[in-house]
Amino acid sequence: MATLEIKDLHVEVQDKEKNFKKILKGVNMVMHTGEIHAIMGPNGTGKSTLSETIMGNPKYHITQGDILLNGESILNMTVDERARKGLFLAMQYPAEVPGVTNSEFLRAAINARRPENDPIPISDFLSELDKNLALLDMKENMIDRYLNEGFSGGEKKRNEILQLLMIKPSFAILDEIDSGLDIDALRVVSRGVNAMRGNQFGALMITHYQRLLDYIVPDIIHVMMDGRVVKDGGPEMAKKLEKEGYAGLRDELGLDIKLVDED
Repeated sequence: MATLEIKDLHVEVQDKEKNFKKILKGVNMVMHTGEIHAIMGPNGTGKSTLSETIMGNPKYHITQGDILLNGESILNMTVDERARKGLFLAMQYPAEVPGVTNSEFLRAAINARRPENDPIPISDFLSELDKNLALLDMKENMIDRYLNEGFSGGEKKRNEILQLLMIKPSFAILDEIDSGLDIDALRVVSRGVNAMRGNQFGALMITHYQRLLDYIVPDIIHVMMDGRVVKDGGPEMAKKLEKEGYAGLRDELGLDIKLVDED
């Protein structure tokens, strides 16, 4: 069992005027493989900042706290070192990479986590690729296209899940993988994530919507407001939030927080 722990994490980011703005204000969370966690919360509360910080985006400055993978701090690790250690980020807006095919990218990513003298055999790679393309209802010509170039929003999201299935990280951070998807695409993407469930895999899903959690049922839901986790609960919490809203939970907890979308 692997463990990802976030301890008293404080993060700030520089705005367009070069002023630093505090986004995360003491986030605490512990995840283990074998678990699916979800983060919900109003806009502007720091959910995506948390995901980017875990993966090491230098835009986000940690002023206090730590991120531990199996008890080891990863704060001084580069993005690629964190990925080699078993972390994966399915981005909300995946970048296009002209000149690099999907197939080339996937083989390079898989081999980066293997010993240098033991690359994945091509027959094994193709067999695994065919299986996962079928699972995600993706056409075979997708592997020869340049990474995300000219992909629709739905194709990009499926491609992120294809990478997840092929790379097999210990922990995946899924940043709004449901945004912009119709119901059929959502079912397919969810099928891919559910195929990864098991003792060797954990996921942290960031979402605004209950509907994703109908397809990928989380073990734990964390609600974030104003840069910190204010409440933890089971999957039933998402239905409560959908019914009562974040303002209702804020008032129930007696928090003095102004929500971004609140008049």
